[in-house]
Amino acid sequence: MGKNWIDLLQQQNQLGKVVETNRITQKYGLTLSKEEAQLLLSERSFALREQKRVEFGEGITPKIIYEFCDSDFIDQNNYVQTMIRLQEIFYLYKNEMQDEISDDELLHFMKEQFEEKCFGDLDYLEGTCLLIFSQAVRAGYRGYKASEGRGEYEQFDEVSRWDYELYLETLKELLWR
Repeated sequence: MGKNWIDLLQQQNQLGKVVETNRITQKYGLTLSKEEAQLLLSERSFALREQKRVEFGEGITPKIIYEFCDSDFIDQNNYVQTMIRLQEIFYLYKNEMQDEISDDELLHFMKEQFEEKCFGDLDYLEGTCLLIFSQAVRAGYRGYKASEGRGEYEQFDEVSRWDYELYLETLKELLWR
């Protein structure tokens, strides 16, 4: 009975912390109902079990919410599902990077790629950006520590990006043939 009481108290505390994020996120048009917050925490528990991880304290959920709430690619319609998926991706890559990277470093890296490289595409974040970066971290790369995970991907990025000048040059060549 005592263990159940402690678990219930911890869940209520976590729920309160997640619902409390609304004070900040409402500025960006994002809010969680109590039911949505419970769903988010339920999915968090599932992701932790799936990745065989344990978390103490309030957990990563509020940090993910605060990190991503100002994203141009998240709105009220995709908010809950995006947060659920970001939790899953976070725990997966904490394991993939063998806990070498701090929570904040990983969150900063994820957010930067989500905004600047992935343009909100969670599959690309998970399957390309984080995959490549995690391989570098496992191989011994530690440059992200000085930058707190910001501006790190450029040196590992294998994908050619949009080049406006090259586009104009090619367009001119096509038009003047």
